[in-house]
Amino acid sequence: MGNLSASHEVTAVGSYDSQLARMDFVSTAEVCDANPQLIASGELRALQPVFQIYGRRPVLCGPIVTLKVFEDNVLVRDFLEEKGNGRVLVVDGGGSLRCAILGGNPVVQAQNNGWAGIVVNGCIRDVDEINGCDIGVRALASHPMKASKRGIGGDKHVPITIAGTRICDGEWLYADADGILISKIDLSV
Repeated sequence: MGNLSASHEVTAVGSYDSQLARMDFVSTAEVCDANPQLIASGELRALQPVFQIYGRRPVLCGPIVTLKVFEDNVLVRDFLEEKGNGRVLVVDGGGSLRCAILGGNPVVQAQNNGWAGIVVNGCIRDVDEINGCDIGVRALASHPMKASKRGIGGDKHVPITIAGTRICDGEWLYADADGILISKIDLSV
């Protein structure tokens, strides 16, 4: 597709803020319209529209880190304690609606550590706290019960399938109010 914001000056190349600056000018719908060849080849995919928008950044983008867990959030918390460097944590929580695998404290930590966003195929809690954070979060729903903290099971950096789409570690995520796109390549350069 080329540079999404060729006519716009962007500072701090490679930083999360520069990624957002590029996305401010091109919507996910425009990316889809401009890239039918990438859609046809499967290099650009849209997640099914099942996610709710949380956090103060409805627009987010960044390289993906994948994680697969089920009703246990120890690995989620571990990841968010690392420096995010503008990445997006995509968590396959098995679509569980029985408990929240992400809450306010880890989201505050993710914000402070420079994560661009978090997508959870499962539930979150502490919605008011999360909505006050300067980060983008997507989840299926909210749930007041917390996940277990057994720390057993879970896989890091593995291909996952959520919302009808296979997602691999290192791919790129672009999200706005219209939806979430997954790309094999960085479309913002």
